Amino acid sequence: MPADRSRRHSRAAGPRAFSDAWHGTEGLDGILITHRHPDHLDPEHAAALVEANPDAAVRAPTDTDEAVRLSGVQHVVPGAKFAVGRLQVQVVGGDHAVIHDDIPRVRNVGYVITHPEEPTLFHPGDALESTPPSIDVLALPIMAPWSAMKEQVEFVRGFDGLKTVIPIHDELLADRGRELFTRQITNLTGYELTWLRESGPYEITVSEPERDISTQEFVSG
Repeated sequence: MPADRSRRHSRAAGPRAFSDAWHGTEGLDGILITHRHPDHLDPEHAAALVEANPDAAVRAPTDTDEAVRLSGVQHVVPGAKFAVGRLQVQVVGGDHAVIHDDIPRVRNVGYVITHPEEPTLFHPGDALESTPPSIDVLALPIMAPWSAMKEQVEFVRGFDGLKTVIPIHDELLADRGRELFTRQITNLTGYELTWLRESGPYEITVSEPERDISTQEFVSG
């Protein structure tokens, strides 16, 4: 997620356990954690990522210390705002979606990431409750024990003027499942899904009245 600091790109990562592509990453400006479940906060490797990026802004919900203690972390609650380079980040949400009535809910926050010359990105974490306005790029959790496709469809429908929908949280799906979800969600919402699996940077162009043409890079992983 670039921030124009002499055209230097700010990068933010979430240290999840279902991928090791982020292991050893350096030069991060932000490490934004949505919640403490190990598929989002890897208890074995998250601390090493923080140590390798001493200048990064580390943000997480208030209960992540119960999973792993991270040096320099600042806990955030819905309504909080902070900067990562020239990116502005607003915190929304509050609780993880219900998995089962017998499983306690943990804290979960989503991040709305904006830049004056770039599209606005929303990552909801593991919840489909918050639908902040003026979102260009939606990161859509597409498969989880806590969700159903009918909920994802209504979640997407809750946004006006999306430019791009990027599926995330899909490691429980086989390729045929990804094809099914893509087809059904596209048919029911009118938005095509842009998969970033196994791809390089993806550039989005946004042109609106009173807004310059802008681009945003996203890196899969």
